[in-house]
Amino acid sequence: MHDLLSDALEHSTQFSELCSALYEREINLLANAQLNSKEQIQARLKSLNYYVKRTAGSMLAVQSPLLLDLQNASWTEKQSKQLPIKEQSDADIQKWYQSNKLCLGLVVPVLIKEREKFRIMIDCIDRVDEENQRFRTNYCGWFYLHKSPSNKYENYTLLKPSKKVFTAACSGHQWQGNSRTQPLTLPLRELLLSCQINWRNLRLPISLKSSIFN
Repeated sequence: MHDLLSDALEHSTQFSELCSALYEREINLLANAQLNSKEQIQARLKSLNYYVKRTAGSMLAVQSPLLLDLQNASWTEKQSKQLPIKEQSDADIQKWYQSNKLCLGLVVPVLIKEREKFRIMIDCIDRVDEENQRFRTNYCGWFYLHKSPSNKYENYTLLKPSKKVFTAACSGHQWQGNSRTQPLTLPLRELLLSCQINWRNLRLPISLKSSIFN
């Protein structure tokens, strides 16, 4: 009984610490956000409590190989010197997506270039169009199975899921040229998606329901 109470207390303390860190981060983001109306701010604030608690609970519940930094509400892992995508050719990426049944909610990695920096974003499939051999991800848009893994925005390139790639994505690792830069703090949307990665089988989502913070 004592062990059960200790575990519950520890979980409660960790949950509170994660929530506190997430609230502080999101409030700072809102304070500096370029929003067009007070209605947008109000909508974000109304949903903030729900998504902060959901994210904190998910981060504590998920079975992840990554280390959880409670103080900063983030995943942490040693960063490689270079982007971990050398073994991924366009043909390899196309083959992976063509040979696997694509499920709604499947978490996928997307390489993004922002201001001369590269990072790997966590995204998820929210629509599959079998007739036109394409699928849509929640943030980055449409990708075609029979074309280049880059979509119409040249700074978005679909990647093949792998533990090495997802580790970099979940940890917010960034590179500029051949050099490592300061890791990015992931937004709530990506933190939630990081908790839906099926580390035992990257071809399947943990749940068919996608957790998307809009």
